[in-house]
Amino acid sequence: MALGSLLPELQPGGAGRVPLIERLPRWAAERAGDPAWTFVDYSADPAGVHITLTWAEADRRARAMAVRLRQVAEPGDRAALLLPQTLDYMVTMLGALYSHVVAVPLFSPDLPGHAERLIGAYRDSEPAVIVTSRNSLPHVEKFLADQDVPAPKEIIFAEELDLGLADGWADEPIGFDDLAYLQYTSGSTRRPAGVEITHGNVTSNAMQLWSGWAPEKPDPELVSWLPLFHDMGLIATMALPMVSGDHAIYTDPVSFIMNPVRWLELIAERPAKNVYTAGPNFAYEYVASMVTPEKLAELDLSGLTTCLNGAEPIRTSTLAMFADALAPAGLDAGAQAPGYGLAEATVFVTAAADPAPPRILHVDRDALTQGVLTLADEGSERASALVSCGGPQGQYVAIVDPETRREQPDGTVGEIWVHGPNTAPGYWRNSERSQDTFGGELAEPGDLPAGPWMKTGDYGVLHGGELYVTGRIKDLIIVDGRNHYPQDLEVTTQEAHEAVRPDHVAAFAVATGSGTEELVIVAERNRRVPLARLDLAEVADAVRGAVNVEHEMSVKEFLLIEPGGVSRTSSGKIARAATRQRYLDGALPTSAARIASRK
Repeated sequence: MALGSLLPELQPGGAGRVPLIERLPRWAAERAGDPAWTFVDYSADPAGVHITLTWAEADRRARAMAVRLRQVAEPGDRAALLLPQTLDYMVTMLGALYSHVVAVPLFSPDLPGHAERLIGAYRDSEPAVIVTSRNSLPHVEKFLADQDVPAPKEIIFAEELDLGLADGWADEPIGFDDLAYLQYTSGSTRRPAGVEITHGNVTSNAMQLWSGWAPEKPDPELVSWLPLFHDMGLIATMALPMVSGDHAIYTDPVSFIMNPVRWLELIAERPAKNVYTAGPNFAYEYVASMVTPEKLAELDLSGLTTCLNGAEPIRTSTLAMFADALAPAGLDAGAQAPGYGLAEATVFVTAAADPAPPRILHVDRDALTQGVLTLADEGSERASALVSCGGPQGQYVAIVDPETRREQPDGTVGEIWVHGPNTAPGYWRNSERSQDTFGGELAEPGDLPAGPWMKTGDYGVLHGGELYVTGRIKDLIIVDGRNHYPQDLEVTTQEAHEAVRPDHVAAFAVATGSGTEELVIVAERNRRVPLARLDLAEVADAVRGAVNVEHEMSVKEFLLIEPGGVSRTSSGKIARAATRQRYLDGALPTSAARIASRK
């Protein structure tokens, strides 16, 4: 059976039907001097400089930005945010929500590793105006000169905003169905997909997320380093605090990557609070591997109520590593909250946010590839571990056979479908793809809505009233008529030899001349194994042997490449399709080539 129900306050006539941006003036009046957003700047001082906007200041600046945007753009025009992740970014987003100018949350062109995403999103959205900073202007000008993209009507500098403009803003009606911003998805090799997020979508998803994160606890605060151009970072950092007028403290992703312990330090600064945070799986493993016993002795993480792990796949090893590493600093065993979401649902779909350790099922791998969940002993050679992603809040989740469009019973694998006020109406200027993704109709709905359902493209299974995600449909590897989930092959690979970098492995299938498919595995070299003592044949033999024993399949080619070579999405997920294309193009930086160049 399906999971979930709809929040009554979001139904027609409900108290929650007020667009989120209309709560901003409320908090500006009721909590004028309270902190709304604090940006921690590590660029000027390694200790971090805390810069805070109160609710009154945030509202005034947002209104001034709304006027400035409307001086250049008409309602419905797009505004591309090509600026660093400071308070100016937040103000620009809020101003766009006020102004009916459709925001396109992006980033400064000098951010490494995201050039193709920026080019594609900019071309697709055709912004009338760019909002940037003076420091980023040279990079913006170079971007416009080097790429075949339309020039904007004007470039606005966010830090030069005239606050006096706020007095000239007159509030305009905002409908739940009005377009708020375009959220460009990551990890695709095809045309960029701009998800149309309405005011109703962002309002609903913020309320759904907050209702699942134990809102009854006092003094909640949000701590984040996630990119604001990504769905999880934007909703957690911008939208979530606006539900109840709470405080968000955030920094930029580069500051986190340079020193991940900063994330823990920001949390530890508020031990008397109930702190909420979020991140992809790799971030939890990264910070757990970097924190030292000496630093742990200085930290108090007892205030950390919920840390949402929201990226596929969620590794059981990471959950254990994070819990064990941070327990000496007071981390509660029930703080970790595995979840599931995607941009097409604004972001949040499910989370296991109750105060209990994450639930893990051990299932028979062979039965799972046949579409059936069968419990197995943890020590079984054919067992795979699945992490519960909990249940939905304020929306429906169903497991559906994509061919028959019939809901599947508990314990049967199918495509995850979502229905709720947070599911987007479609993709920007792409009606055919919109209908395919957002136009799902159940053949036999029963007590469920017949439609429209959003088809996620993910496989999953329901068990015990909770969702377990098994993998992407497009990533499923079919060799010799048998199904294999790539994440299982990737775990086997990283455990086969110390030279393989954990969580930096991509498994995918390639076509042969006879029309069949064969397995290719690409793995990054672990930096802890230097090139001087690397035996490529030994690593390949170990991987081939482990895959053959664990999965009863042969590896057509195993390729060890240099660190950073496996493609990833903006949220840190392995981009298997992109890595596969680079493999076919011969564009991967192999360790063999690196060794040869040193001779």
